[in-house]
Amino acid sequence: MLTVYSKSNCPFCDRAKMLLKQKGVAFEEVRVDLDASAKEFIVNAGHRTVPQIYHNGKVFVEGGYQGLAQLDDAAFQVLKETS
Repeated sequence: MLTVYSKSNCPFCDRAKMLLKQKGVAFEEVRVDLDASAKEFIVNAGHRTVPQIYHNGKVFVEGGYQGLAQLDDAAFQVLKETS
């Protein structure tokens, strides 16, 4: 399962979620501004920004939205098949 760690008022978070929806990839959104344990997880993982995109508990792509936007359609197809 793909997990998008995000927060409110984050344009890059919104873009990442929209891109995933456009590509037909299912994901779970976890808001670090509403969930203290999620924020702690992200900080402890060394991240300082959101969105952070994880797949099966591991970083899926570095660079948040910008990294996600650089993926080709084959990568999105793999995500759809494993969701």
